Amino acid sequence: MKRLLVLAALAAAIVAPSAQATNECRGLNVCVPVAGPWVVTTSATQSQYDLSCPPRFVVAGLDAELSTRGIDIGFVGAMGAPVNPGITTQRDAVFLGRVVRGSSAGATFRPHVGCVPAAGGGQRAPTAYDAFAPGRPVDRRVHEFAARGDHTVRARCPRRERLSAATHAIGFFSSAPPSAAAIGAVHVEQSTHGGVVKLRIRSSVDAVVQLDLICVAS
Repeated sequence: MKRLLVLAALAAAIVAPSAQATNECRGLNVCVPVAGPWVVTTSATQSQYDLSCPPRFVVAGLDAELSTRGIDIGFVGAMGAPVNPGITTQRDAVFLGRVVRGSSAGATFRPHVGCVPAAGGGQRAPTAYDAFAPGRPVDRRVHEFAARGDHTVRARCPRRERLSAATHAIGFFSSAPPSAAAIGAVHVEQSTHGGVVKLRIRSSVDAVVQLDLICVAS
């Protein structure tokens, strides 16, 4: 599996709704802010959501809004030195959220990334022994589907890759966190057979469902 550094918390996560601006572009001279949807999370499972920068940009800043203070929020970063855009982060960032305190009812987080033009990363000095440096042995394939209605979607890894893991997340594109009733109106059932991941989606409200496949070279 890909060796990843999971940073335990995002800086300056704020509780929403709030009039305070988010800080994903703070200290960056050139920055394009990108906001994701409100992602549903619970105490039972950790929710993952992949948020991307525009082409030819990399993630240089992160922030999040929380609908409740009891959500622990972090992101996945790659091994490397220095900790920097283009090394720790690439074009996208995978946010990790889970309720660790209080009720899960209506709990959501809204990820934000600040994007800067890609300029390459640093280099690592060679070592005197034949150890393997952390690489990128897995590939994350992201698919996003509209939730409204009753339908089934399927996805699989590309040829010459096998499925290692799969997760899904429910998101709401809105200025404020969704209500508990709206969250309860979206139902997703995930199953896997023969390397194909199937989602049965039933929803009476507008939302998105993101499916992340972790694929490994065969």
